[in-house]
This record gives sequence, C-alpha cells and structure tokens, in this order.
Amino acid sequence: MTVGIRADIAVRGVRVATPVRRPAGAGPSDDGHLVIDGGNAALPIDPHSPYEIRDDKIWLGEQDTGLSLQVVRRPAFYDLSTADGVGYEQIARLHGKDVLATTVVQTCIRYAEEQRCRFCTIEESLRAGATVAAKTPAQLAEVAEAAVRLDGVRQMVMTTGTTTGPDRGARNLVRSVRAVLEAVPGLPIQVQIEPPGDLVVIDDLYAAGASSIGIHVEALDDAIRRRWMPGKGSVPMAEYEAAWDRAVAVFGRNQVSTYLLIGLGEEPGDLVAGAARLIERGVYPFVVPLRPMAGTLARRDGVTAPPPSVVRDVSERVATLLRDAGMLGADQKAGCAACGACGILQAAGG
Repeated sequence: MTVGIRADIAVRGVRVATPVRRPAGAGPSDDGHLVIDGGNAALPIDPHSPYEIRDDKIWLGEQDTGLSLQVVRRPAFYDLSTADGVGYEQIARLHGKDVLATTVVQTCIRYAEEQRCRFCTIEESLRAGATVAAKTPAQLAEVAEAAVRLDGVRQMVMTTGTTTGPDRGARNLVRSVRAVLEAVPGLPIQVQIEPPGDLVVIDDLYAAGASSIGIHVEALDDAIRRRWMPGKGSVPMAEYEAAWDRAVAVFGRNQVSTYLLIGLGEEPGDLVAGAARLIERGVYPFVVPLRPMAGTLARRDGVTAPPPSVVRDVSERVATLLRDAGMLGADQKAGCAACGACGILQAAGG
C-alpha cells in the first residue's frame, strides 16, 4: 500500500503550503520539498490534489494513508548575502531537508528551442532573477559553509548547463569542488555532467574530492532521445557508455548514476531492461516520473505526467533489480539517488 500511495502522490501531489520549493531549473519537476516517513520527498503542490495534510499525516479523504509528512522549513542561510550583495539562495538551494544543490553555470548551449531538452527550464530561473548566471568557486564555498553550519546540510549536488568547451562544462566543476571542500572538509559532493570530450576530466573530478557522479542520459532509446532532447540526444550513446565505464572505474560501483525519466514514451518493459543493463555496468538508474514544469516545451505542448500505476510498476521492478545487485540509493555518498526525493525508488526498497 505504501509504495502505491507514494506513486500516486508523486504524480497527483498534495495540498500543503511549502516554504522550500524549486520553481524552475534543470530538473524534471518544480515540486515542494517535504519529508515523508523521515525521507526526502519532492511532490507536486496542487490545491486540487485529493491528498491533504492533517496532524502531520497524509490523508486521502477520511482515510489515513499511514504516511507521516513534515514540511521542510526555510533554511537560515537563505537570509544571508555575499559581500557584493548576491543572496545565498541565488547561489545554491536546499533540496529536501539536508541537500544543498546548485547549477554552477545557469546557461546552456542547447537552450534554443530546436535544441532544448523538452523537460528543462534551466534558463527560466535566470530570466526571473532567482539565480545568477555563473557561480564562482568562492561563492559556492561561502554558501556551503553557511548551509552546513546553520542548517545541517549533509551533502551537496553540483550540476551545470552545457558549455561550448570540449569538456562541456565539467572542468569548471573541478575548481568548484576544490573550493567547497577547502571551506567544508569532508562534505560529500556529487557532480553532474554530460560525457566530457576527454574522459580524464572524470579522474580530475574525483581527484578534486567529488564523492559521486551523475551522467544523466534520461532515456536510452535513440528515437526518444532525439525527440525529447534534440541537442543532448545528438551525443552518441557510445559516449555515455564510455563515460559511465570510466566513472565506475574511478568512483566505484554504485557511486555513478543516471536519470531515466518515466513518461517520455518508452515502454515500461524496455525501460526496466535498460535499467538492468545499467546496473550490470555498476551505474544506478535513478528512475523518476516526468512532471512537466511551467515554462517547459512539454508543458506548453500539453504533456502530462505518467499514470501512477506505471510509476509504481517501473519503480518496483527496478528496485528489485537494485536490491538483487546490492546497489541501494542510500549507499551512494551524495547526489540525487542518495537523496531520493524526486522518485519513489527508495520507498520501493531501492
């Protein structure tokens, strides 16, 4: 029952006010950040959802679902600014109850409509003034130190828009990781990159101190990749496979992950089979339901989230594969799979 409810609320959301939200960016949803039964959860905040919160529990009408829910409080570091007047919240944001996340470069060479990933709004938050185009290593270090000290942040995620260089933006993350770890030694950090032209950058990220790495493909079917990600989909799958293999060799099995989005048109059986192949490589397939954000091409074109029954089916089957392989999200040192908020894999036992 719990996994079924989690799949349902992942798509249908809850009725609750949340002070910590992510209204735009490079991810698959613009949900509110909550804690369900002690674990991070990012759920759609929908006044029309049949689920409501009473006495810190999730109710469906008069039925107590048995799930507890707490709202993530606004972190104290959001009230601070750098010496040159940049708000800390514009540099990095709280995800869940204990994850600091930042997009180091908030622009992307693939953001023109004919190239853009249809689920992405990486530049919309920049246009809205909610962030700055490029975060310096010094700014990231300053915010990370405050977030750990004031709000108990336990891990950090650094992603980036794709740049024109052959490293596709990865080299900048090397400098950022070093700076943060000088300010906060031992903080687990996940870096998220496209496959770099020179795979030695993966070694450099590890040497800088990154704990884990995400190389996100979102879909394994080339036709779906071309339809949903015209620019990013032009990167051959062979480059992803080479990057995953190098990353597993460097970071270790189950410290490498990739998003797989449920709802792009891939058949559930094919998606699960693809996840199985990734697990064999030592790569954690973080399956997550697509919930199109405002400002995305998908939302503009009327794309909706996948049925909760499909989210549950895929998540449960992938979770079983992960358990059988001894690869749990909770065993990742940092990152989206370690947080688990955007999907239900951890609730399903993966």
